[in-house]
Amino acid sequence: MIRPALPYLLVAVLAGLGVYGILARRHAILMLIGVELLLAAAGLLLVTVGQTTPAADQAAATSGQVLTLFVITIAAAEVVLALALVLALYRARGHVDLHADLDPRGEEAAR
Repeated sequence: MIRPALPYLLVAVLAGLGVYGILARRHAILMLIGVELLLAAAGLLLVTVGQTTPAADQAAATSGQVLTLFVITIAAAEVVLALALVLALYRARGHVDLHADLDPRGEEAAR
């Protein structure tokens, strides 16, 4: 049995870095990395709770691991879709700054 304090601390650090990456960054790739950190924190939390919670049967004990595999699958699909959107955004605008405004003609507005 593992001590749950260290995994919970790592979950908090990963989630904090993920939220910071999403809220403070303007670059699309860095925001995507923040989302991935949040998903990693969720997976680690599911495994930790599954291992530290007393379960009556084997199926309940492994449910956290199964849910983590589901989260990893969803994260992989999300990365593929997000990178395709970032590539399309880069081709259309020439940059991936999500806070930059565009004028109706498609040129970047003066800041």
